Amino acid sequence: MMDLCLDKKMAYHKVIAAEQRAQGHSPYLDSDELQGTALELEWDMEKELEEPGLDQRHLSQSQSPELDLEPIQPSSSPKGRFQRLQEDPDYISHYTRQAPKSGRCSLLRVLKAFCTALILFIFGVVIGYYTHKKCPSPPASQEPNNPHIYQEILKEIKAENIQRIYRDLLELPRDGDADIAMKILARWRSQGLQDVQLVNYSVLLDLPGPSSNTVTLQSSGECFYPSGQQCSRDPKTLHSQDLLYSYAAYSAKGTLEAELVDVQYGTMEDLIRVQAITNVTKKIALLKLGQSPLLYKLSLLEDAGFGGVLLYTDPCDLPKTAELADKAFMVSLNSGGDPSTPGYASIDGSYRQNRLNLTTLLVQPISAVLARKLISLPEDPAQKDKCTPLQLPAAGKKMISLNIQSVTTYKTISNVIGYLKGAVFPDRYIIIGSHHSSLEGYGGQGWASSTAVITALLQALLAEVQRGWRPDRTLLFCSWGGTALGNIGSYEWAEDLRSVLQRNAVAYVSLHNPVTGNSTLHPVASPSLQQLAAESQTFNCVEKARCPVSNVSSVQIQGDSDYFINHLGVPATQFSYEDIKASENSSFLSEALFPAHATKTEEVDPSFSLHETIAKLTGQVTLQIATAPVLPFNALDVALEVQNSLKGDEAAVPQLLAVASGLRDTAELLQSDEMRPANDPRERAPLRVRMLNDVLQGLEKSFLLPQAPPGLYRNILYRLDDRSSQFSVLLEALEHCKLHQSNETFQAALSKVLNSINSAQVYFKAGLDVFETTLAGKK
Repeated sequence: MMDLCLDKKMAYHKVIAAEQRAQGHSPYLDSDELQGTALELEWDMEKELEEPGLDQRHLSQSQSPELDLEPIQPSSSPKGRFQRLQEDPDYISHYTRQAPKSGRCSLLRVLKAFCTALILFIFGVVIGYYTHKKCPSPPASQEPNNPHIYQEILKEIKAENIQRIYRDLLELPRDGDADIAMKILARWRSQGLQDVQLVNYSVLLDLPGPSSNTVTLQSSGECFYPSGQQCSRDPKTLHSQDLLYSYAAYSAKGTLEAELVDVQYGTMEDLIRVQAITNVTKKIALLKLGQSPLLYKLSLLEDAGFGGVLLYTDPCDLPKTAELADKAFMVSLNSGGDPSTPGYASIDGSYRQNRLNLTTLLVQPISAVLARKLISLPEDPAQKDKCTPLQLPAAGKKMISLNIQSVTTYKTISNVIGYLKGAVFPDRYIIIGSHHSSLEGYGGQGWASSTAVITALLQALLAEVQRGWRPDRTLLFCSWGGTALGNIGSYEWAEDLRSVLQRNAVAYVSLHNPVTGNSTLHPVASPSLQQLAAESQTFNCVEKARCPVSNVSSVQIQGDSDYFINHLGVPATQFSYEDIKASENSSFLSEALFPAHATKTEEVDPSFSLHETIAKLTGQVTLQIATAPVLPFNALDVALEVQNSLKGDEAAVPQLLAVASGLRDTAELLQSDEMRPANDPRERAPLRVRMLNDVLQGLEKSFLLPQAPPGLYRNILYRLDDRSSQFSVLLEALEHCKLHQSNETFQAALSKVLNSINSAQVYFKAGLDVFETTLAGKK
């Protein structure tokens, strides 16, 4: 009996030992060992159950203190055989038992695994050591709006470098527009800009004829060139570039003999005064440049019935430092783009319209010296220190003959377009534009100044790119061709890519003639960018309280920003140094392009420190727009600009004031509820930031009128000049009422402005509704 109990006790201990091994108490058991252990257990218990009288013996000894019954858990073997054995005592195993493996094999497995792990560990340490030693440490993380990065980039911009680039450009042979464009492209590539291309368009240009235009006094028979020189048969004089290029591009051609009528600046008041005393049909107007856009004034003269125009600048309107009284100049009567393809790009296969001239007027620019001769105004020594505006005497008639012979022809103009791809938003473009177009030395040296600044800025950015930095948004560097003849290169490129730019263009940063004087900094920005343009002026100052900050205004500017502002509604900004305006009539004098030798850039800025300032201001604004997580556009400033434009306007109807007030309320909600949290990194959500940026990107598109008077911006957010604060289209419509004694034009203009402001309010509100819907969906 004792033997039987001992046998049973040994069998149960065997069960417990096997069970402990099956549950992983030995970390080195493999699947074969587990299977063998389970089979051993089955075989032993089957043997015990087959012995007779087992049940009785088990019951009689169940209370015996010598029997150690420990808890028995189900086997973890693949088949769960011990559990099945408990459920079915008649179960008989048909498996053949395997012989148990020895402990010596298990020990060898342990040693083998330990050695393998040790070798791999040592090998890994060696590889890691040499990898760390050879690879450079990664650069410190660069946050998108890190002022330190800005400083690193901007400190690379130096005046001496800009001066060197400027002089190199002037030394290049100018065989044509494409030739200088190729030189710029090669330079940008040599600096490290990989994606840069030449984009060509065949366009209709109006160029000087084989000989100079002339003005002849009928009374004396004296013949004059536009500069005031008497006509000569000297070959050198006949082929002088200054004389040939003193013309109005796209003017009507031919000869006109008529009476000269002084219309001063060609305002509505001037026309009303002149028409009250004489019939102006087919006569020649003596017109001063300035005060309002040239194309607008010419449209008034054309409507009044004039046949020709002599255009000049009054010396009293020019800066005292400018010695331009004896200089003729050129102007373009082209409002923008290739005249033969209005509204669409000049690509192969495009229909070409026959538009040899853009006005019925014969227009000729002349010098102030010639204007003085025509009005027979002698020099007065007593008035030498005092400037007296030129004016034709009321007594007596002046009959003159005007001869104009320019030539229209198709030529290729070239744009240089370089891409610096953004790392986060490569489909969002910030466009930085300069120009390389000048007509045989006309337009001054502004093209070289413009190109030198953009090249120096690009060079500084590429130096940081080589250290691993990238802007978040894509930067496009553009050097435009055909600027002097009506911003042709920029218009054609933008018309070609219109559908892409409407969706992707974020901002336009202009470098058109950055330094034309040295008296004052003149920053211009669309209302949404005014705050950024003002803040950028203090960025490089050590003591910000002492930094002079120029007022930022939204006024019409010259240059290639025109299409982006007036057709795409893209926010734009420009910094430039100018001379203080000599009079209130000095606006729009920059429409005149004087000979290169008449405006020396190195005399205006001999140290090129002004060029350096412009480059850094432009770079600062560009970096902010390109890297800020939330676009630095201010919706509330747009609404405030609209309200300010209606202040003091007696003609502003209540509906217009109410819509403007609603726009401000909506802009305030957008500013407080969306822009404030988005600018806080703790509250910033990527999806909402992208949605907000899409709304901000389209802030100014609602303010584009379908059509505007010639020379006036379609974007109503821009005023004519700093003297006026009201919407230019409303001011023009009011002036129009004086001439035609009707308010229909004004009512039509009022309706256009009202719909633009209402459209902007709807746009702002729709943006807020999208945010609310998205937030409700997430909840």
